[in-house]
Amino acid sequence: MSADDKAPRPLGDLERRVMEQLWAADGALTVREVHERLSRTRELAYTTVMTVLDRLAKKRLTERERDGKAWRYKAAAPREELAADLMRDALDRAGDRREALVRFVGQVSDEEAALLRDALARLEEREG
Repeated sequence: MSADDKAPRPLGDLERRVMEQLWAADGALTVREVHERLSRTRELAYTTVMTVLDRLAKKRLTERERDGKAWRYKAAAPREELAADLMRDALDRAGDRREALVRFVGQVSDEEAALLRDALARLEEREG
């Protein structure tokens, strides 16, 4: 997602479950395929899945292409990119960005802290 695009809002439960199906798929899926996969664990109307996929496309979280009379959907970006966009949006809305970062870092595990240190070191190398 480019910096000019509006940052996504956190996904609702059903939106997240639909996106999980798209991220797990080898290729683009039809509404019917997503509905069948979700219906294994939860009863859902086909039209509900169709509406969610349409909303996700309007939010630019999915890309769709025509396949005969049906649409095929795929995730527009990897889940990690969506997570990064959501974190950036949360920081933008935090008010005191520094305090939000300090509180976030205070809650990470030792392993996550090491990953953050490594990412910062790589960023400094690139800029240096």
